[in-house]
Amino acid sequence: MKVSTRVEYGLIALTDIALHGGDSKSVSGPEIAQRQNISNKYLEHILLLLRQAGFIKAQKGLRGGYTLSRPAEDISLAEVLNALDQNILSEMDDSNEGGQLREIINRCFWNRINEKLYEFADDLKLSDFANGCRNSFSDKWDMYVI
Repeated sequence: MKVSTRVEYGLIALTDIALHGGDSKSVSGPEIAQRQNISNKYLEHILLLLRQAGFIKAQKGLRGGYTLSRPAEDISLAEVLNALDQNILSEMDDSNEGGQLREIINRCFWNRINEKLYEFADDLKLSDFANGCRNSFSDKWDMYVI
């Protein structure tokens, strides 16, 4: 499955905020951009989308940046995917324009796949996703040798 960079970077940004913004600590856009090797200008656009969707809050000032607007365990990845790209978890068109076989294939195959994908993404919370990433990082750090 292919996803847009908007979706990919949106998940990266939210996960970075979840990992580095604990205890109401804000994370700045330039910090995320540098850590994740993302263009700061493009990231700011994505952070604006995430803020408009209600996933993050922006704080201004010297220690400004972004924090999650609610606990990571209350944010499902399905919500995030739908906010960033409404086509990812959408059902196929069952119209009869392509013939009966297309309708059957869409209903019996693609729509079932989308349904399972939605269930998976809805069950997966940002906290689970972030913890999985954190565990992957710790496995790699164990193998680091100077």
